[in-house]
Amino acid sequence: MARLADYFVVVGYDLDKRVEGEGQGRILQRFPEKDWEDSPFPQGIELFCQPSGWQLASERQPASFFVAVLTDINSERHYCACFTFWEGLDNLQKAEASEVDDADEDLAVVQSAKFFAPKSLVLVSRLDHTEVYRNCLGLIYTVHVDGLSTPLETVIGNLLTCVIPIAGGSQIDESPVCSLDTVPQALACDWLLACLQRTITLGAGDRQVIQTPINDSLPVSGSSVAQLFRQLGIVNVLYLFCAALTEHKILFLSSSYQRLTDACRGLLAIMFPLKYSFTYVPILPGKLLEVLSTPTPFIIGVNSFFRSETQELLDVIIADLDGGTVTIPECVHISLLPEPLLQQTQTAISMVLDPELEVADHAFPPQSTQSASLKIQDKEIRAIFLWLFARLFQGYRWCLHIIRIHPEPVIRFHKAAFLGQRALSEDDFLMKVLDGMAFAGFVSERGPPYRATDLFDDLVANEVERIRQEEGCPHKVMNHVKELAEQLFKNENPYPAVAMHKVQRPTENSQNTSQGQTPFPVLDEVAVQLFIDHAAAKLKTAPPVVKAELKGMVPSGPPLGDIVDRNGNVMANSARRLEVVRNCITYIFDNKMLEAKKLMPAVLRALKGRAARVCLTQELNQHVLQNRAVLDDQQFDYIVRMMNCTLQDCSHMDEHGIAAALLPLVTAFCRKLGAGITQFAYSCVQEHMVWTNMQFWEAMFYSDVQNHIRALYLETDDSPQQNNSERPDGSGREISALELASEQNRLWPTLSKELQAERVQKEESTVFSQAIHYANRMSYLLLPLDTSKNRLLRSTGLGDVESVSNSYVTNSIAGSMAESYDTESGFEDAESSDVANSVVRFINRFVDKVCNESGVTNDHLKALHTMIPDIVQMHIETLDAVHRESKRLPPIQKPKLLRPTLLPGEELVMEGMRVHLIPDGREEATGLMGGPPLLPAEGAIFLTTYRLIFKGTPTDPLVGEQVVTRSFPIASLTKEKRISVSLSMDQFVQEGLQLRSCTFQLMKIAFDEEVASDLAEVFRKHVHKLRYPQHVQGTFAFTVGQSGKMVVEHKTKDKNQSLKTLSKNLVKTAKRTIGRQNVSRKKYTPPTWENRSSFQSELDEDEISVSEEVDQGALTLSSTIRSSDRQTMSNVVERACCRDYQRLGLGTLSNSLTRSKNEPFRISTVNRMYTVCRSYPGLLIVPQSIPDSTIQRICRCYRQNRFPVVCWRNSRTKAVLLRSAGLHAKGVVGFFKSPNAPAAVPSQADSTSLEQEKYLQAIISSMPSYSESSGRNTLSSFTSTHMSTSDSSDKLRQPKIGALMKQVMGSKEDVPGTFSRGALGQRAKGLPPSQPKVSGKARNSPRGKWGSIRVSGRLSAYNPDVGTRLAGKESPQPNGGPSEAVFLRQQKAYLYIIGDKAQLKGGKQDAFQQWEVVPIEVCDVRQVKNSFKKLMKACVPSSAPPEPSMSFLRCLEDSEWMVLLHKVLQVSVLVVELLVAGSSVMVSLEDGWDVTTQVVSLVQLLSDPYYRTFDGFRLLVEKEWLSFGHRFSHRGAQTLGSQSSGFTPVFLQFLDCVHQIHLQFPMEFEFSQYYLKFLAYHYVSNRFRTFLLDSDYERIELGVLYEEKGERKSPQVCKSVWDYIDRLNKKTPVFFNYMFSPEDEEVLRPYTFISNLKVWDFYMEETLSEGPSYDWELRGRQERVAEETAEKPETSGPKSQRRVVWPCYDNLSKTVPDAITKLLQDLQSLEAELGQTSDKWKETWDKLKNTQRPETKLESKPSFSSSLLMSSNIGHQRRSQGVYLQESGVGSSINLALDCEASATSTPVAGRPSTSTLYSQFQSTESENRSFEGILYKKGALLKPWKPRWFVLDKTKHQLRYYESRQDKECKGVIDLAEVESVTAGTPAMGAPKNIDEKAFFDLKTTKRVYNFCAQDSLNAQLWMDSVQSCLSDA
Repeated sequence: MARLADYFVVVGYDLDKRVEGEGQGRILQRFPEKDWEDSPFPQGIELFCQPSGWQLASERQPASFFVAVLTDINSERHYCACFTFWEGLDNLQKAEASEVDDADEDLAVVQSAKFFAPKSLVLVSRLDHTEVYRNCLGLIYTVHVDGLSTPLETVIGNLLTCVIPIAGGSQIDESPVCSLDTVPQALACDWLLACLQRTITLGAGDRQVIQTPINDSLPVSGSSVAQLFRQLGIVNVLYLFCAALTEHKILFLSSSYQRLTDACRGLLAIMFPLKYSFTYVPILPGKLLEVLSTPTPFIIGVNSFFRSETQELLDVIIADLDGGTVTIPECVHISLLPEPLLQQTQTAISMVLDPELEVADHAFPPQSTQSASLKIQDKEIRAIFLWLFARLFQGYRWCLHIIRIHPEPVIRFHKAAFLGQRALSEDDFLMKVLDGMAFAGFVSERGPPYRATDLFDDLVANEVERIRQEEGCPHKVMNHVKELAEQLFKNENPYPAVAMHKVQRPTENSQNTSQGQTPFPVLDEVAVQLFIDHAAAKLKTAPPVVKAELKGMVPSGPPLGDIVDRNGNVMANSARRLEVVRNCITYIFDNKMLEAKKLMPAVLRALKGRAARVCLTQELNQHVLQNRAVLDDQQFDYIVRMMNCTLQDCSHMDEHGIAAALLPLVTAFCRKLGAGITQFAYSCVQEHMVWTNMQFWEAMFYSDVQNHIRALYLETDDSPQQNNSERPDGSGREISALELASEQNRLWPTLSKELQAERVQKEESTVFSQAIHYANRMSYLLLPLDTSKNRLLRSTGLGDVESVSNSYVTNSIAGSMAESYDTESGFEDAESSDVANSVVRFINRFVDKVCNESGVTNDHLKALHTMIPDIVQMHIETLDAVHRESKRLPPIQKPKLLRPTLLPGEELVMEGMRVHLIPDGREEATGLMGGPPLLPAEGAIFLTTYRLIFKGTPTDPLVGEQVVTRSFPIASLTKEKRISVSLSMDQFVQEGLQLRSCTFQLMKIAFDEEVASDLAEVFRKHVHKLRYPQHVQGTFAFTVGQSGKMVVEHKTKDKNQSLKTLSKNLVKTAKRTIGRQNVSRKKYTPPTWENRSSFQSELDEDEISVSEEVDQGALTLSSTIRSSDRQTMSNVVERACCRDYQRLGLGTLSNSLTRSKNEPFRISTVNRMYTVCRSYPGLLIVPQSIPDSTIQRICRCYRQNRFPVVCWRNSRTKAVLLRSAGLHAKGVVGFFKSPNAPAAVPSQADSTSLEQEKYLQAIISSMPSYSESSGRNTLSSFTSTHMSTSDSSDKLRQPKIGALMKQVMGSKEDVPGTFSRGALGQRAKGLPPSQPKVSGKARNSPRGKWGSIRVSGRLSAYNPDVGTRLAGKESPQPNGGPSEAVFLRQQKAYLYIIGDKAQLKGGKQDAFQQWEVVPIEVCDVRQVKNSFKKLMKACVPSSAPPEPSMSFLRCLEDSEWMVLLHKVLQVSVLVVELLVAGSSVMVSLEDGWDVTTQVVSLVQLLSDPYYRTFDGFRLLVEKEWLSFGHRFSHRGAQTLGSQSSGFTPVFLQFLDCVHQIHLQFPMEFEFSQYYLKFLAYHYVSNRFRTFLLDSDYERIELGVLYEEKGERKSPQVCKSVWDYIDRLNKKTPVFFNYMFSPEDEEVLRPYTFISNLKVWDFYMEETLSEGPSYDWELRGRQERVAEETAEKPETSGPKSQRRVVWPCYDNLSKTVPDAITKLLQDLQSLEAELGQTSDKWKETWDKLKNTQRPETKLESKPSFSSSLLMSSNIGHQRRSQGVYLQESGVGSSINLALDCEASATSTPVAGRPSTSTLYSQFQSTESENRSFEGILYKKGALLKPWKPRWFVLDKTKHQLRYYESRQDKECKGVIDLAEVESVTAGTPAMGAPKNIDEKAFFDLKTTKRVYNFCAQDSLNAQLWMDSVQSCLSDA
């Protein structure tokens, strides 16, 4: 029973304490005066009566009523019902008047103004009956206003003495305990009646029924929930609901106080069964607004009057009830209900609130669907939330751990298990709810197993099945909701019929009268107190009220295992997988290790799934006997591996209980290490997060304690059942701990004191013993095996605030409370780095927590604290012994390290270190794309002077026989970074390296644990030293063949002394000559262009400015060249450039000396000492008319002194191609100055620019077309040239060039007549001859996406009409006619200068000059560098892409590599077109050694078929790249000095462009694609000296340039890549392109759009079987090794001819050669068999082609296949689009060409010899080659038997071959006689043929091994020995 009201208070306006209009209230009277003992009087009531502040009003306000809620210090809620009315003030006027001046009129004004002050009647109660309070206070006010006869004291006295039950239906008791109306009845009346209903009367003729709820635990909501949804809407309220549950701050705003209270009450009602336990203030007074900035969560209501003050709250969710909005600040993230719950809840609520919605679209809607009354709706909504919680918390009771039963049940919730079984461990909302305070309260309130139950308990236990079945069907859900709603409604209104209310209200007039109302009287305290005392006395004499509480066992509902929601991903763990796990474990324990090893990878894959992990723990459990399982080393290793794999995928929460199940196992499995030393599995599985998680240990501890306590009571219970562990209901299931506890709780009161004490003591010691056990367990898993290592359990903040489980700290408090927690959280403090201390601290924290929660006595706790350090110390000592012993263990058998084959001259720098090669982002080798998983592989990494090599075998045992090799030249390493790797098999995180090479290879290696970390460091240092030697002479190309120490100086004496001195002299003279000038090496200050190109920063300080005329004498040839130097000169003449100049007819050396004037060009020796330009070759082609002195002046205008020189001439049009660097900025403007500008004194700059002009003019004059037009700049000559020279072919071409030019220069606006992408596209079809039509078409053709090298702004600064004019159109003039000047310039320029847009700013084009500048944007070196980096990452990613959108093609596009290729090709094609059109072109870009070189080389390649042959291409590279000084060393970052500049593959870009052209014109190139790849690989490999150093000058300085043939130290070591290619080309057709059949003088014009370009397969391919195929010696060696080992035992089974070819493993061109290569190989092997000398492949091929040629001519129509090979009369059109073969295409049309002449329709054509006749010429008699033959027994390799073989001694080939039998054609093996060292008589060895003479044995000793032979008899043996001997002596 409880009092209806605790206190009655009258609060009035305090006149004495007014401050500037801010009034205050004060308590006028309160009853009773004394506080009740059970509920003290709440403070601050006067604030809550007027929450907006006490103010006077000028008019009387209507009376108001609301209920505020106050919470006291014990978190009890007090409901304050405030009834406020307004009274007029008289005394105020007097007070005011006395202050006012005496002026009469003022006084009158004041008197007429009447003020009203508020007065409040307040009821304070712990019960919440809003309506009853409204009625009671209303009655008191009515009595006062209407002056009723009943004294107020009586009414108040009755009110304060009214006692009602808290719950149990409405209470009827006709009389209140004390009433003046009726005589009290006997109090012994029937209690049954009293429990039904309670009518109260306050003695003023009133009567009202109080309906108390049937069940007190269900909240009472009236209609407040429905109201809340009406005001805010469904989604908003759901947001608030989730926010309240996840502990956010919520603030309600409304102008009505009662609405605020209702809204807050509604929000709490839907949170049932959780109770809100934070700050809850439905009405907050304005004075206390600072409460809103509290850090804790809250639900608070505030009047809208204070809205502005709430604006600056950053983390508060504001719900405006009047406006219906919810505002969530940006920084607040509300976790919402998990789907599908959220959706289903929303649907259900809308069906309640808006039933019309469903039928809104029906054609015949039902007649009436008006919604239920608010009160019913309210209950239905609450029912939906009940249903929601039942689904959220279903099965929660199965996750409760009961850890004490007596004296009080102590219960803990196992959060991780609950989330794991629900498959919601990732769900944010549920995680936060379970961590919240509300849920903690829920567990402590509903956890106890023996208590009264309510609707929720019933729902969550018995209705789960129904809820699951119905959840998908909204209508069934609604039926269930309605049933629940009915129960809720009944609970609140048990007897709705009996509601007899009779309460008086004040009469109308008394409310409205403003005059003459008496103030509320002061009440007589004594009278009221009498009532209270009287009632108290009565209660004392009354018998005690005992309400039988119906306690019972709380049902648990179905266990969670059965419930896992359907979409909870039960991992697809088929029975097959579990079977694999079981089998593997069985194999391990049966010691079938090989079987287990095979299954292992599959097991480790299966263990990703939960079911397999559970299965593993169960299986292992069966092998534990008496808590022990002793294993041998290998078993132990496998078990530990599986445990680690299992734990690796467990989260630190261990939601599936896997770690929990493994915990007892890791202390059971062990192996014996030595005498009395045992190593347990726990020492190998410590590296997992879960062991450092405090919550995990607590949950484990609690579950163990629960089991022990259950066992304790099962033993003591001597229950009548035989099997007392079964359930009493006979269902055969074990009694759960909770059921047991409930039974014990029921019996507890019946036990005697002693028994009770005994049970408490038993439980306590159970917990205590478990605590000791766990202290041990934790020390096992937390102390590392090697305690000296201070591994400190990783820096997982052990026990940071989050991990203190069930710590009732909310998200928002955590911050403020972190300080108050044990600040020594975890192992963070570095000072006490001692492992032992940190472990002790961790265990102490654990013990404190669990012991306090489970009520362990203080003495025990102290004992524990003293024990823990000893436990830890003891364990450390055992571990030390184990650690010592485990080091002595023989290492587990690891695969043997395979040694790599090395090149001649290549030496190991470091022996192999055992490593694992880990898969990177390429998926082919990992088995993901099908095929075997070749990676990860285990092997060793070797560092040699030339390469980094990994060689090993795949870890997957199914492909264990394969060998995996990955290698790259050390010089190509671009990036090395440390990584840490955890291998799936091993528990250790290993250190590793990621090495990336610019040969498109990536090695991710993890060092094996046997590799010491300092060794890894040494390895890195060595790599670095080899990658960046101090000087070029440290590179492999120079050190090859020398001993392993890095040699920088060659001290050996040279054979050819003169040559060395000669080159030294040359360099000395160069230095002397330079010394003679005043050389000032000035730091070069780059000119200020707008977008400055990066070349400047990379300039060497080789900027030599020559400030005086060079002494002429030094330059005449004969005077300076001494005899020894003349030899050098002749060497210079032999250089590639000279040969080429002579081929092109650009002058010979003799010419230049005798100066014959008819040649337009001469070879100048001005640079023979490299004094004019360091980076140019010694001999240069310049115009005949320019003297050397001019050259020396001109060169200063150009960067790096690289002045324009001729490098190629078109044999038809005689147009020349020149190359130079860009101009210095100062030169540019002078260069374009009008030549006839008045200059008084020619300044230095002017004179050079004039000379420059002279130079250009001389070049122009050399062109025949110019000299024809007599070379005078006259009008007539111009026009006549225009008329005469542009023949029809030019007409056709010009628009094309114009279009190209436009694209290259890239204009914004399309001038009529320019061509965009369309024009280029039409090239193949040939352009229509009529120009106007074309330009008309093109006028509106769209601009191609990639069509131009994009530029900003206008076409160019100087001549906006270059493109237009080239296209053969005039610039339109305003008057319609062409202007004079333009008309004159109509003729194409004689010389086009391709210049860098950035440099050419500000120049003015002169109309009469005959040259013209084409400004283009070049790609700067930085762009190339960055683009290449991205390209490498795209082609060889280091890890799988994080998001699928970053596919290979996307990364390729991002790299912009293709765009750069497109630009270079585009410019090159433009230059080709200009040269063909007869204009000369000068390419003058950047420093003249990067882009310039690319463009110039490509132009020559496209224009001149000679350069598309082997010799030509070599010449091209030597001339343009090597002699003209492309900085290979600098761009390749080959030495320490150039390391910072980084790797920039300019040459690779050029090779890629050649590859693109090769793809489009496969028949024009003599070399194959492989040739290009070979160069691409070796130009960075530093194996050859060809691509080292930056210029000829540097090569001469080192003496590399003119090495004579005889000077080679060892014949195997090739110094030049060209010699190597020549040699190889003689042996094998690998570099040759079989489709080579060039057109005469064909000019190639490739398409350059990005869509036409292909990614080069050089970037992508990989051969794991042998590493890159570009070092051919290795291939030969590997094959030989393979042959020797392949003396396989003959198996009886038939041997298949098929073999599997894996794309990323095998070398495709070798295993699947193309048809011609295959035929050539077969031919060779057939000839070898027939014993003939085979021709070189080239000769065979040429013969074949020659036989083909005449036939092709005979046939009228050449057959397709043969023409594809041989004929050269198909136009380019057909050929560029025709079929062509890849390098290794199988079964192409080529084999047809060799087998039968097949026409396009494949019909055989008569009249050509069959292939077989080709062989006849090679046939020869057998005898001449088979010098001696017969049968010999040969001993196989080790442990192989002796076998008879047919041996043939071949003198010609100098070899001993052997066959299976005489008839056999296939040779089984060959012994090269060159390798034979001796032939000696032998002795019979084991297993030799029986009954044979001892002398029949003889041995053949070769350099590699000894062969044992046995002949039929001794005579025969002697014959064989003699024959072999004679062969050897002949040789």
